[in-house]
Amino acid sequence: ALSQLPSNNRSVVPFGEDASDSSDSSDSSDSSDSSATDALDAVIPDSPLAGYDVTDVLAGIVDEGSFLELQPDYAGNVLTGFARVAGRSVGVVASQPMVLAGALDAAASRKAARFVRTCDAFNLPLVFVVDSPGFMPGKDEERGGLLRNSAPLLYAVAEASVGIVTVVTRKAYGTSYVALGSKNIGADLVFAWPSAQISNADAQNTVAAVHAETLAKAEKRRKDVDALTVELTDEVEKTLVNPYAAAERGYVDAVIPPSQTRARLIDGLGLLERKVVDSPARKHGNLPL
Repeated sequence: ALSQLPSNNRSVVPFGEDASDSSDSSDSSDSSDSSATDALDAVIPDSPLAGYDVTDVLAGIVDEGSFLELQPDYAGNVLTGFARVAGRSVGVVASQPMVLAGALDAAASRKAARFVRTCDAFNLPLVFVVDSPGFMPGKDEERGGLLRNSAPLLYAVAEASVGIVTVVTRKAYGTSYVALGSKNIGADLVFAWPSAQISNADAQNTVAAVHAETLAKAEKRRKDVDALTVELTDEVEKTLVNPYAAAERGYVDAVIPPSQTRARLIDGLGLLERKVVDSPARKHGNLPL
């Protein structure tokens, strides 16, 4: 872990000894697994309700064997750890769809917030991999401090001055999308896979909320409500809940094939090496503790 951290906050980001030139993302000498990179095109299940292991995604975008997970036995719905991309050290925050479908709870928010602050303190760029349906609902989570613990996560990401690159693989709904490295909160580059669903809510819930009156009228007139619901859901998916709509609105920089993710990360991280954020001396925000 120490080899992936700079000696202080003014040092440059560490590079591995076998790092390839970041300007040539296709160089076969970089320490990546080409089969894992190609496999990214098939990693997302056909069913939006099916889970997958995000470590399979990480295997295709970071250097082979470089991911060092921190706190693996705590809040497994979000993975945090250090990795290398073409030799360059980065901090990784990734949703884990295999646990709670990747939804954020109080524990995951605390875990991610502290890791983001650590990376920012050491001038280590951040890579977010997002597949989250939102924050966990329910009274138990609220009593457990969900709001109190989600505020530091939003604050940590918003105040981070390091380069931030986000990859949306599938679900990115509501406030969890904002918290996990969105353009709205200060991410420098956001890439989305064609399978990405970026919206306030999924298509079914959007239809139920927005078209409730239309569906109620159809039911009173004894029309086929199920067929109308399917029609409206398809319309919402085509116009709102897809990465191309998000790209048109400027929330996504590019919709990319999954197998191109590593190359885009290498180029993006190389570009963000020159990122400089000037802040007033001895001034900082008031972290919501």
